[in-house]
Amino acid sequence: MPMNRSWRQADPQVYKIMQGELERQKTTLMLIPSENYASRAVMAAMGSVFTNKYAEGYPGRRFYNGCEFYDELEQLAIDRATGLFGADHANVQLHTGSQANMAAYYALLEPGDKIMALTVATGGHLTHGSPISFSGQFYESHFYSLDPETDRLNYDMILEQVKEVRPKLIIAGYSAYPRIIDFRKFREIADEVGAYLMADIAHICGLVAAETHPTPVPYADVITSTTHKTLRGPRGAMILCRQQYAEQIDRAVFPGIQAGPLMQIIAAKAVCFKEAGEFGFREYQRQIIRNCQALGQTLQEQGFTLVTGGTDNHLLLVDLRNKSITGRETADLLETTGMIVNKNLIPGDPAPATETSGIRPGTPGLTSRGMKEPEMKLVAQWMARAVHEGRDNPEVLEEIRGEVRELCEAFPIYEDL
Repeated sequence: MPMNRSWRQADPQVYKIMQGELERQKTTLMLIPSENYASRAVMAAMGSVFTNKYAEGYPGRRFYNGCEFYDELEQLAIDRATGLFGADHANVQLHTGSQANMAAYYALLEPGDKIMALTVATGGHLTHGSPISFSGQFYESHFYSLDPETDRLNYDMILEQVKEVRPKLIIAGYSAYPRIIDFRKFREIADEVGAYLMADIAHICGLVAAETHPTPVPYADVITSTTHKTLRGPRGAMILCRQQYAEQIDRAVFPGIQAGPLMQIIAAKAVCFKEAGEFGFREYQRQIIRNCQALGQTLQEQGFTLVTGGTDNHLLLVDLRNKSITGRETADLLETTGMIVNKNLIPGDPAPATETSGIRPGTPGLTSRGMKEPEMKLVAQWMARAVHEGRDNPEVLEEIRGEVRELCEAFPIYEDL
């Protein structure tokens, strides 16, 4: 079997599917806040020769021979991660954010220990104690609440709930919370009951790296994150921690929950850490926030309700109950126009998770294309027109689709792929 064929020659079917996806990405607006465009350098690293070898273990402590350059690569990624975030230690071997959370629990807890976080229904993640997740099945899960008047974190209220439960681990960090998180306050709350504090910054990792969101590093015992989303790296994850937990974390990852690291992904992580430290990344993150605020303001002007009344970060949570349309229906409707969002539960949502009463648009992908506030206003106006006029009018949806295509052509991605 020849090894030097291009993937187009080796598998025309896969090539055709890949070209279809490339065309979809080129001609649609990526508004899901957990998605982004990786750079060419990141994508090239993911397809590199580092895919060809096992490297179980850690730099200088491998279980396979021939790992000289794998050691050098992983240590570079570790050094770049700790330097970028100012952390004592980094484990860059994690495949997913869910695995990073699993490893953190495995390192710090015993089965049946109490954990406390925000529910999925109000912005948390499945791995923060949901009964359908390993986290809710292996540990005794409890949940703190948002302030019912503001839908924001109320730290006095959380403290009272934590005192009542007395968890061993408190989780701060969310999938659908549009406001700043005060990690110092969470540290004070954790200290009141002698709990570990874990920060899950998967969504805001790029904002933290660019210092456009407060960092949890001085306050959290362990920090978990994905490396895509706002960080704009490969689909993978990492854990940052204090030096006193470094050995526990590393043992929890290997041999605790996974064996062979994906060294080609670690290569891509090293590249994205370097990119995140370069000139322009901080301004990129600031523009994400400005864009999201402009998108939200225009949606409000069009009669949409925003949970918490706005945003401090990269995402919005839109309450659609005054529009007599579900989140699922809205996401499907917008997809026909080339605007890709996801349905999302809102606090106190009366609808099931399969339908929802909200959507969760965000601006990392649009900002990566070079769009700014004027384009956000256009996008919000198109979203409003689709909901207000397009539900029973395919011609309106087709007209918006054409305008979306024109905007995409004006802000291209991957021109010569």
